[in-house]
Amino acid sequence: MERDGIFAGDDPFALARTWLAEGEATEVNDPNAIALSTIDADGLPNVRMVLLKDIEDDAFVFYTNYESQKALEIEQAGKAAFVLHHKSLHRQIRVRGTVAREDGEKADAYYASRSLKSRLGAWASQQSRPLASRGALMAQVAKETSKQGTSPSRPPFWGGFRITPVEIEFWADGAFRLHDRFRWTRKGSGTPWSVVRLNP
Repeated sequence: MERDGIFAGDDPFALARTWLAEGEATEVNDPNAIALSTIDADGLPNVRMVLLKDIEDDAFVFYTNYESQKALEIEQAGKAAFVLHHKSLHRQIRVRGTVAREDGEKADAYYASRSLKSRLGAWASQQSRPLASRGALMAQVAKETSKQGTSPSRPPFWGGFRITPVEIEFWADGAFRLHDRFRWTRKGSGTPWSVVRLNP
């Protein structure tokens, strides 16, 4: 299928990196923010904003607490979806796929790149679980600061998730709501992509 302009290319990950880079130049805040969707054990969907931290050659990566609601739902289903929306460019990227942990050297390196306060916050927060008060959280931060020091290692309950897509859609706003949409699909990692243009 012939695609040109902003949709040109044979590699959807390279295209996603290009769109993200262009968004970084125009979006005021968090151009890498994605709305991540998961489903719970009852099949009820959940969605929240997280930060996309890497677009690899075959996957999209973000980081979180493995004991959080999103992580528990991901582990149970093994699947997730997200949308990256750049309002300033009138574009979005939708992704659906399978999910596996990124729990090795890349997770260590990303954790080490964060500010000290963010690293200590990862130790202190029991993400998604009830909290008595803001004061209780700050007390826990102080406790972990005393315990972990100025060079904390990555918590065993904190790391990344790698979404390996079976579907990626690139969408751009069109006049009179006649949008341009191209959906890339494949059967699994390493298999060929097929691309179709969709009606707006």
